[in-house]
Amino acid sequence: MASTTVIMFPGMLSSQKDANAAAQQICDKLKFQAEQQAGRKFGIFTAKFYKTHTMGIGIVFIKVHVGGGQYAHLRIYQKQPGDPNPELKGIQYPKTLDDHIVIF
Repeated sequence: MASTTVIMFPGMLSSQKDANAAAQQICDKLKFQAEQQAGRKFGIFTAKFYKTHTMGIGIVFIKVHVGGGQYAHLRIYQKQPGDPNPELKGIQYPKTLDDHIVIF
């Protein structure tokens, strides 16, 4: 089980949106790092939903389907939208489809 450090950010998250091609691109770039942090390999790694931080600080949270009924929540930092080098700052795993994306 991956450990999680809770970081407090002022503000809130946007409403949940269906993942798009940009969210999947970010996930594709960060899959290996997510596997390392979770301590396991993921057969699939499909972005399903995402939320952004409302304070405009470059934080994105993505719910990723990792196989079966399991999901992971990723906390990602981007210097700007479309940043070619997103950074994985945290992962919550395991999660379910019903688990809400929250700030962590």
